[in-house]
Amino acid sequence: MDDPSLTMGIEEEYLLIDPETLDLAADPPESLLERAQALAPDQLVTPEFLRAQIEVGTRVCATVAEVRAALVELRRAVRTAVGEHGLAFAAASTHPFAEWSAQHPTRKERYETLARDLQSVVRRLLICGMHVHVCIEDDELRIDIMNQVRYFLPHLLALTTSSPFWQGRISGLQSYRLTVFDALPRTGMPEAFSSWPEYDRLVQQFINAGVIEDASKLWWDIRPSAKYPTLEMRVADVCTEIDDAIAVAALYLCLIRMLIRLKRNNQRWRIYPAALIRENRWLAMRHGATGKLVDFGKGQQVPYADLIEEIFELVAEDAEALGCQNEIRHARTIAMRGTSASRQLKLFEERKAAGDDDRTALKAVVADLVERTGAGLD
Repeated sequence: MDDPSLTMGIEEEYLLIDPETLDLAADPPESLLERAQALAPDQLVTPEFLRAQIEVGTRVCATVAEVRAALVELRRAVRTAVGEHGLAFAAASTHPFAEWSAQHPTRKERYETLARDLQSVVRRLLICGMHVHVCIEDDELRIDIMNQVRYFLPHLLALTTSSPFWQGRISGLQSYRLTVFDALPRTGMPEAFSSWPEYDRLVQQFINAGVIEDASKLWWDIRPSAKYPTLEMRVADVCTEIDDAIAVAALYLCLIRMLIRLKRNNQRWRIYPAALIRENRWLAMRHGATGKLVDFGKGQQVPYADLIEEIFELVAEDAEALGCQNEIRHARTIAMRGTSASRQLKLFEERKAAGDDDRTALKAVVADLVERTGAGLD
């Protein structure tokens, strides 16, 4: 088995904000994207389905330090571009009070096709996520590692939750985003595949039936990328703070390296049924990093703070080899203080207790999201 390169990249989606109303900027000028792209010419800045969103993608990076530098550059580029156009931006998976029905779709053939095929299900897709790519050139190895690393996706999701509000109301979930995304077809936790040919046959069956044009329309929580030889983790909310995003990306990379290392020693992580993993996914959506997940080996729920320490032990050798011990240790900080969702809810309740009405308190939450999205970039 040849060594995979394990190069990596991150994609993030942001919300464009009107700094006066703190609502979404529903109709931003197209020149904004052009300006952001010009400021990061060797990286990607692209539109999203709704015009109030923007997507960025880092260059291919050899180390966690490189991917952090690339993401900082992209966030700076977006901050400069939106500022020049009188706007702001926020990394959060839902806007605390914006109405999806008031948003405008991007005028692009791909998005127009999606709107025609999926109707209201896609028109309410006012959500943002973070995708992490790790390069595994060998097809069979990529599908084998996908089967195993599925187990850890709820653990990664729990560290990223940033969508506790929907349409001006507390959703009761730390990640409401996934309830919106799960309404689309071909989403959620994929089943395990016995081989790459089995996966490829499934893709071809969808294509031959006229359901999809290519594998990019498989919107699972994790998938082999349709564009690159990477394993693309898609379950995560977008992290408001850049250190949180890098911690999750580093942890995902370490988990993949750990599973490859086990394989070289003729060992492997147990393949658990998707139904069990989906249960932990729900718990992560509901409670984030301050709750519990099920340890299926023990058969009981365990505080997330304890589980993350166990994961640190599992990947200690890999974090050292990859030079990202400090980055993954930040996950401990997230587990102690909570995610963006925890902070949003806490700030909302504090402002309510101080006498603010709901709308004023929600505006304070948006202002804080804007500030924290730009923190650590200078």
